Amino acid sequence: MINLTTIYLMRHSEPFKTHLGILDVNESLLFSNIKTPLSINGEKLAEKISNRNGFKNLDVIWSSSYVRAISTAKYFAFNNNLKVNISDKFGERIHGIKDWNELPDNFEKKQLFDDNYKIGNGESQKEVKKRMLETINKLLKEYKDKTILIVSHATAITFLLKNWCDVSIEGDKLKYTYKDNILLHGYLNYCETFKLEFNEDRLINIENIKLGV
Repeated sequence: MINLTTIYLMRHSEPFKTHLGILDVNESLLFSNIKTPLSINGEKLAEKISNRNGFKNLDVIWSSSYVRAISTAKYFAFNNNLKVNISDKFGERIHGIKDWNELPDNFEKKQLFDDNYKIGNGESQKEVKKRMLETINKLLKEYKDKTILIVSHATAITFLLKNWCDVSIEGDKLKYTYKDNILLHGYLNYCETFKLEFNEDRLINIENIKLGV
């Protein structure tokens, strides 16, 4: 019998949004982004998903340091009588700008096709993949044969998945494929979750958990 370590990699729930997209125009984009809480619907969605049977036997919970990720993770922690461990290594890709108006045209496309592309003090795709993967590898050693929930962010998760998936463009959307199975076609929904199974530190399977939300 193969002993498996299971990681549920989840995008945070729906955040609170203003017409400007940030909470405080006097703060940098990064810090406003970090402290954005969940919306009322986001709180309800996270609580609803946390009650699914698949998430009731967790051993460890990790979250990025962003408020919306921690606020999502707290429901799973409550249901499993666990604490929420926090690491900024699971945070979202840092844009490296102070205001959305500073973002160059086609930034997302440029970063997607150039692993090293970044602006200002931001992060490249390569850097995000590296920090995410290195941190997961540490968890695999520390929590061998356990079931782990990690609450992270859309871009960080999709960059990480490129370590194992074939990525192609279909129409105007990206398609992520693992062992001929389509994991993702387009953008991640709130609380969308991928189940990763490892034997020691070797990935043996990924599936997209269909939550029906």
